[in-house]
Amino acid sequence: MRLTDFKVLSFDCYGTLIDWETGICAALQPLAARSGQAFTRDQLLESHARHEAAQEAATPELRYADLLARVHDRIAGEWGLAPDPEESRAYGLSVRDWPAFPDSAAALQYLKRHYQLVILSNVDRDSFKASNAKLQVEFDHIFTAQDIGSYKPDPRNFQYLIGHLAEAGIQRQEILHTAESLFHDHVPANRAGLASAWIHRRAGQPGHGATHAPEVMPHYDFHFTSLADMVQAHQNELA
Repeated sequence: MRLTDFKVLSFDCYGTLIDWETGICAALQPLAARSGQAFTRDQLLESHARHEAAQEAATPELRYADLLARVHDRIAGEWGLAPDPEESRAYGLSVRDWPAFPDSAAALQYLKRHYQLVILSNVDRDSFKASNAKLQVEFDHIFTAQDIGSYKPDPRNFQYLIGHLAEAGIQRQEILHTAESLFHDHVPANRAGLASAWIHRRAGQPGHGATHAPEVMPHYDFHFTSLADMVQAHQNELA
């Protein structure tokens, strides 16, 4: 299997293109300071991961910015603090401040010359607009949790992707799903019969950061530690 076998790259956004772990840790600092506790970066990320997955499963209809506000309330409760509505609202809106990975924009601009680019993300449309501006590329299709009514790893999200691309004349075997999260993306991509590329941004770090550990270790067809490495592999194939 070669990268040049595909016509479409479907991307997870947060953790793959946008450095959500840096964004999450920055946005949790006011709450962490109010707690008086000294949390490590991984402790902050683990708290977010646990409460976000539970909230997404409980309220799949919630817009992501509103869901994040509830995640913030849950974390506050875990730390023995009263929720602060303004802090929680700010956490929900913090997506717009999360930075892109340094290689994302240039890599996407290169890949756009060779593929259709698609977003399949656990986000709402307004939040994604701010991220899209940082990525500096026009995606051919944008599919959000707000559009679908559920959050990955729900299989409905991948069915929605495959079905809508089929309406555009794109077959399942022409799609390469490209993502960091094994839990949110690679396990359900396997079940949906999609080839996948693991952009392993956390290579060399312990744990799973802002995502759950997967129930089973999924299969993936390509493995890169950055999007720049994926671009280099594509260039090598063309050469």
